Amino acid sequence: MKANYKNIAVDGLVKNNPTLKLVLGTCPTLALTTMAMNGIGMGLAVTLVLICSNAIISLLRNIIPNKVRIPAFVLIIASFVTIVRLLLDKLLPDIYESLGIYLPLIVVNCIILARAESFASKNSLFPSIADGLFMGLGFTVALTLMGAFREILGSGMLFGIKLFDFSIAFFASSAGSFFTYGLFIAMFAFISSKIEKAKKLKANATNDLEQQTLKTITEGE
Repeated sequence: MKANYKNIAVDGLVKNNPTLKLVLGTCPTLALTTMAMNGIGMGLAVTLVLICSNAIISLLRNIIPNKVRIPAFVLIIASFVTIVRLLLDKLLPDIYESLGIYLPLIVVNCIILARAESFASKNSLFPSIADGLFMGLGFTVALTLMGAFREILGSGMLFGIKLFDFSIAFFASSAGSFFTYGLFIAMFAFISSKIEKAKKLKANATNDLEQQTLKTITEGE
């Protein structure tokens, strides 16, 4: 069956956004969103691991025995996490330091394990790569937006650039991370429900118009 890449993209970015809809990867979301750059760094690291692990798991889906699939998935994911850690340490040491313990913990990130189990192990190579890409980008966008929000309000800065002297220390605290996360989830749910209602109203209006047209044609005959 031909993959629908549009649905895969919408699913990862919006419909089943791993951070705001599925509420996965909560630990790095709460801990690393003090700055927008941290969100980008963690998001892109997870995206790279998602793409690579999904690709390998998809290729080996008919070879890995069902009884040991989870340990096999973790081993594959851990291998790519190690590669990402080494690359970041060598090429981007500042981001490597800012991500801290949460970088090796990508190994047990629920997003990656969930996509390996629910998608990559059941689909072919290119759809699995697309799923990893868009799920990772959905995670990256959510973390970056939350990080920007907290950085602006908590320190009056964005990407380390001073915007104004006003700041609210609460948003730079642990409590501020929970508040921001809850706020973003609520906003996402509210906007999603409005969009779904608008789609239903449009579909109902289209059905009513078709029925009216059919009735008019029938009466004319």
